[in-house]
Amino acid sequence: MQAARGTALTGTPGAASPPGPPGRRRLGLLLAIAAGVYAADVISKIIVVATLRRPVHVIDGVLTLVVLRNSGAAFSIGTSMTIVFSLIAVGVILFILRTSRRLRSLPWAVTLGLLLGGATGNLTDRLLRAPGLFRGDVVDWIQLPHWPVFNVADSAIVCGGVLAVLLAARGIRLDGTRDGHGGTRRPGTGPQDRRKRGGPPSQQAAEGQAQKRGSPAGDGRA
Repeated sequence: MQAARGTALTGTPGAASPPGPPGRRRLGLLLAIAAGVYAADVISKIIVVATLRRPVHVIDGVLTLVVLRNSGAAFSIGTSMTIVFSLIAVGVILFILRTSRRLRSLPWAVTLGLLLGGATGNLTDRLLRAPGLFRGDVVDWIQLPHWPVFNVADSAIVCGGVLAVLLAARGIRLDGTRDGHGGTRRPGTGPQDRRKRGGPPSQQAAEGQAQKRGSPAGDGRA
């Protein structure tokens, strides 16, 4: 059977193929960054706890290594709310893992990887260190002038937070699209496509019906 003039041999006439994803998934990159941050945080804490007995001035007046037990959040904030911060860390980790299912943005993969690795690193201290489950002290060991003592996980959390604010301010979404540019337009529906095809959709529809009846549009015959 010969197909009608102006229609495809297969598929529904005028139907557009469903739009594909804007990019490949970035879950692997997210997990790789998170694993790297987590490993660096855990290993560095093990080393400084085992070897650092007194403060070490790496660069006088700039960088000092000193072991400090922190029962609060990052940078020793909220030392009396250890359990609360532990539960918040668990919630953050679960949220990131759930959100990662629709992650296709490279910058967001880096951002969430930093946040996931940092949150997991400090949560490990909460779970495994004294004085007990969800109440363990976090090991901080990096000291800078006029700045609270921190660790690798704290650095990753801060960097990830700053990146998240910047990405949100620029309108970059998790799926790789931007605010105002996230919609996928079907071929032939935009103004330029309509101009190329010779008129608005109503006129195009009339021309299509006329072609099916075997007479050109606008010749006055029914």
